[in-house]
Amino acid sequence: MASAEGSAGPGPHSLHAPWRQNYIESLDDKPAKSGSSSFLADYWNHPESDVKNHVIVRDEMGMILLNLYPYAGGHLLVALGDPRPTLLDYDPAQRAALWRLTDTAAELMQVTINPQGINIGLNQGRAAGAGVPTHLHVHLVPRWAGDVNFINIVGGVRVISASLAVMASRYRAAWETLRAHRSM
Repeated sequence: MASAEGSAGPGPHSLHAPWRQNYIESLDDKPAKSGSSSFLADYWNHPESDVKNHVIVRDEMGMILLNLYPYAGGHLLVALGDPRPTLLDYDPAQRAALWRLTDTAAELMQVTINPQGINIGLNQGRAAGAGVPTHLHVHLVPRWAGDVNFINIVGGVRVISASLAVMASRYRAAWETLRAHRSM
């Protein structure tokens, strides 16, 4: 069974995301400069900066925002305003709010960019890959057949075809339409 990077045939294959290394190395377990526990808490505490921070949806419990270090164009994050490191640190009502926002984010992604698939998941703890281990959040990564292509293999990079500002604008427009239909 082949398992080497880039090998053909069955078995696990490595997906490299070298652009994230600077981000990962910039992290430590100290609070953010603002004194909060994470950039997510900063964003939650400053709704007046939602456009600048690419926050698309905000409700009484949490928010949906674009990932600044996406695996694919349109990669969303869902986080509650209350920073907790693990899922079970949230009470049942908070967990329900997190999943309700995740449902909304999936619908928003489907309506906005219509991916062929969506990876939805969370990484709890640094060892599990959490970039912000003090503030649990859900990732929604849009996927298309063949979205990992030769440039990723040959060049070791991914091409993200839309800027964060353009993607945020598309998501906000779709959100306004969805929200209008929900209130009918």
